[in-house]
Amino acid sequence: MNIQEYENVLSIHRVPASKLCSEFESENFSFETTDDLEKLPNEMIGQKRAEKAMNFGLAVEQSGYNLFVVGPAGTGRMTYALDSVSKVAELRAVPTDWCYVYNFENPDMPLVIPFPAGMGQKFQREMEVLLIDIERLIRSSFTSEVFEKEKRRILDEFRDEIEDLWEQTDAYALENQIKIERTPTGIETIPLFFGRPMEIKEFEQLADTNKKMIKDRENLVENKIDETIYQILKIEDQLKKKVNQFMMETAANSIQELFQPLRETYKESKKVLEYLEAYFHDVVTHFSFFIEDKPQDEQQNIMNALMGSKEQYLRRYTVNLFVSQRNLNGAPIIYETNPTYHNLFGKVEYHGSLGSWDTDFTLVKPGALHLANGGYLILQATELLQHPNAWIRLKRALQTGSIQIENLNEDNVVIPTSGIKPEPIPLNLKVIIIGSYYLYDFLAEFDEDFHKLFKVKVEFVTLMDKDQENSWKMARFVKNFVDQEGLLPFHRRAIAKVIDYSSRLVDEQSKLSTNFHEITKVLVESSYWAKLDNESVVDGLHVEKALSEKALRSNHVTEQYREMINNGTIMVETDGSRVGQINGLAVLGTRDSVFGIPTKITAQTYVGKSGIMNIEREAALSGQIHNKGMMILTGFLSGEFAKNRPIPLSASITFEQTYSTIDGDSASSTELYVLLSSLAEVPIYQGIAVTGSVNQWGEIQSIGGVNEKIEGFYHICKERGLTGKQGVIIPKQNIQNLMLEDDVVEAVNKDQFHIWAISHIAEGIEILTGVSAGNVRNEKGKYPSNTIFAKVEERFNKMYESTKKTKNE
Repeated sequence: MNIQEYENVLSIHRVPASKLCSEFESENFSFETTDDLEKLPNEMIGQKRAEKAMNFGLAVEQSGYNLFVVGPAGTGRMTYALDSVSKVAELRAVPTDWCYVYNFENPDMPLVIPFPAGMGQKFQREMEVLLIDIERLIRSSFTSEVFEKEKRRILDEFRDEIEDLWEQTDAYALENQIKIERTPTGIETIPLFFGRPMEIKEFEQLADTNKKMIKDRENLVENKIDETIYQILKIEDQLKKKVNQFMMETAANSIQELFQPLRETYKESKKVLEYLEAYFHDVVTHFSFFIEDKPQDEQQNIMNALMGSKEQYLRRYTVNLFVSQRNLNGAPIIYETNPTYHNLFGKVEYHGSLGSWDTDFTLVKPGALHLANGGYLILQATELLQHPNAWIRLKRALQTGSIQIENLNEDNVVIPTSGIKPEPIPLNLKVIIIGSYYLYDFLAEFDEDFHKLFKVKVEFVTLMDKDQENSWKMARFVKNFVDQEGLLPFHRRAIAKVIDYSSRLVDEQSKLSTNFHEITKVLVESSYWAKLDNESVVDGLHVEKALSEKALRSNHVTEQYREMINNGTIMVETDGSRVGQINGLAVLGTRDSVFGIPTKITAQTYVGKSGIMNIEREAALSGQIHNKGMMILTGFLSGEFAKNRPIPLSASITFEQTYSTIDGDSASSTELYVLLSSLAEVPIYQGIAVTGSVNQWGEIQSIGGVNEKIEGFYHICKERGLTGKQGVIIPKQNIQNLMLEDDVVEAVNKDQFHIWAISHIAEGIEILTGVSAGNVRNEKGKYPSNTIFAKVEERFNKMYESTKKTKNE
């Protein structure tokens, strides 16, 4: 191929500067600055599919239609979810209040009572007033003259009955010449002698017969005394019961009227009526706690600590306003940022008491599910799945339609606890989980309940069409953000640069990025540089300044690589020609920066049967996709040069000076070029770098990171000095992905640097070597002489001959 033919080849495949970057024309906007734009409500940009899915999911009321919002961070998932839910929630009815009350039949299982929104607090206050009135009226009734008079009558009635029994017993004793004396220490029987108490000396002087007779009479009297005491105990028991019944009736009569208005107010609520009835009977039964307190001694204080004080006991008559919706307008929206089990499902708190932990229904606290019940709960998948128990219990709650509060640590505590199990609350809400594609796929694959409970997928895409509609939406987004954050107004030229940057984010000339988080960072920084220049409006040059400064802050690693290449530590040539050596292009990345660097790829070919050896694979530094690309090379060579005989080839290919894992197939065409160079013994011009994958037919396929790869090689060439012959070969399909930096485009415009786009390996080898590929056989089945393919086939023929000669020997 002569110089003119070579120039024609270069010209045919050269990508013109006009296609290296798609610049948005600011004249497409009719406004001058964002101040001229009307402020509109925030809208979702480029996510029509997500909008439809969100509207559908929020509208369906059947169970299981919870939503999983999936997509990359920065696309506005969270903001849109909150906005969408807010619009729906404000149109819905305010949900129920919930109150926990004491269970008089089973104290360890507090009861829950629903109330219309705002009525829970009213009921709580009514119960507080009721308790005060009950204590006042019971004390008043028990200190009244009528109560004391009736109580004395009852006591006197029983006292008279007891006195009659003792009189009968005394008379019986006297008949038997025995006197009964009742003392604080007990009851004594004394024999009488002529009507007077017999002395011990007199008793001792009696004959045995008389002693026995006196003893017998004493035994009869003592039996009578025992019978009397038994009767008295029965009377006292009856007295206690009668007095207690009288006091209960007094208490009931005194407070009966307090309950009637409440029964009337809550007559439609069966649960409230049942609670009031149980409340009433418990107060009547335990009226003693409402009587005036007596001074307590130390022993009583100890008993109170063990059994509970009056204040602790009266706590059973209070109401735990568990969830109150009195200040809401519409359905509740809860965004739980720390979805631990207790933050979601509530908990039962404890307080210490003499070496143990006690609790009661007033210490039951709500979780996010309770607060969002009747509305919407928004969770981040990453935070939720960090607490596996929370995820499992959330599924259970959605499946059962109820929220059960449990103390997960109750079985593991060293100090004994007094636990309660509150009555479950019916659950009716929409759960919206926001997460990545990875987490969505993970749950979909490994959790069989996931699709049953989250039937609506709201998917946020990463790019949108770069059309007039979305460009105007982008401008309005800038307007709203600028006003919201107090930034300087943006000129339409600045917005045009922002739109270009948005296309660069997705490496697509006809698309825009939906990663608005990255865009907002550029807006803030552009406004900063404009203020620093004492400008009142952000212009295009300020956006460019923001982008360059942003790159500068994170390109330390890039500069280190370039420095090592320039000082020869990493061996990369950008001029001259070499056989079996080529510059491939790779993309490296840090946490906040992605950049391209050239990598020398070399090949050695020789006679043998081992085929192509990937040194990276042998050193365990090659990924599966890269290994696949290497196998494709064997397929191409066999199909092109060895259809009727095996290839007697051994070859080794390596990425020089790389010590980390290599993966991907974007260098497969580069590896094929270097193999062809080595086989044909034709040098490759080192000023041209290559990227692109290849299939078994030699067709070039698109790759990723094309802009970073081109720019990475350009900067190395620029620092060493541009010769006008340097450039990069890319797949033809990647032209639409070109959004190159201005200095690269300018260099191409000046013919200092070049971009060539090809569709077949033959086109690339011609650009690299200046030698015709000759990949089409003539009528005799031969490749044109002095072409790359002819030289390769000639080399293979020599290998066959060498193999045959070795066998014959």
